[in-house]
Amino acid sequence: MRRTGWRACLVAALATAVLAVTGCAARNNRNDLAWDVVARHDMVRSQIEARGIADERVIDAMLKVERHRFVPKALEKLAYQDHPLPIGEGQTISQPYIVALMTDRLALRPTDRVLEIGTGSGYQAAILSLIVDEVYTIEIVEPLADSSAALLDRLGYKNVHVRHGDGFLGWPETAPFDAIIVTCAPPTVPEPLIAQLAEDGRLIVPLGDDFQVLTLYRKSAGVLTQEEIAPVLFVPMKGLIENR
Repeated sequence: MRRTGWRACLVAALATAVLAVTGCAARNNRNDLAWDVVARHDMVRSQIEARGIADERVIDAMLKVERHRFVPKALEKLAYQDHPLPIGEGQTISQPYIVALMTDRLALRPTDRVLEIGTGSGYQAAILSLIVDEVYTIEIVEPLADSSAALLDRLGYKNVHVRHGDGFLGWPETAPFDAIIVTCAPPTVPEPLIAQLAEDGRLIVPLGDDFQVLTLYRKSAGVLTQEEIAPVLFVPMKGLIENR
């Protein structure tokens, strides 16, 4: 009986030791990862998957794109938190969940060509570029257009084309687009964007002035259908839209 008890104790001790080593190894493996890799995984798990975003391509893109590279250096450690951040010129980078939500609701296909209105830091364009063939993005603030184009090129996002211009006019010479994403808030959808949306295309936009609603449009037989998704808060659209 003593030997049986001794053996049981030994087995229990060995099991405890294995669990301790395994747990320690897991912690060490996590600690060996760069801080931003850990932060991105936490961001995706707690902010995006937990809120119902399930498209694997969106999840994969959110895991891969280094969001901290798209914010000012002083704000890098805040890049994976659940809120927008200032990027200069009176503009912001949207919170990660909103980026994921807008991308997810466009139901993108790998062969799609996407137009983005409001390049900002370039983060949304980088996410899109990992999901679709071609991304065309327009920024009305010239310093942001220049810095985003340089950053996207430096980070290797070669299928993103950046233009400085007024997003109200779209990018007619490269239309039609399978999807259009507007990351600033107009009071109404600019007519040129509707014209440049392909048949069966999708357009997502934060629509409104003081009160904004994220709205998804689908184009079928030349007619738009509308679906309201959620209340949001974006910077207002600038340029020609202000005079109309």
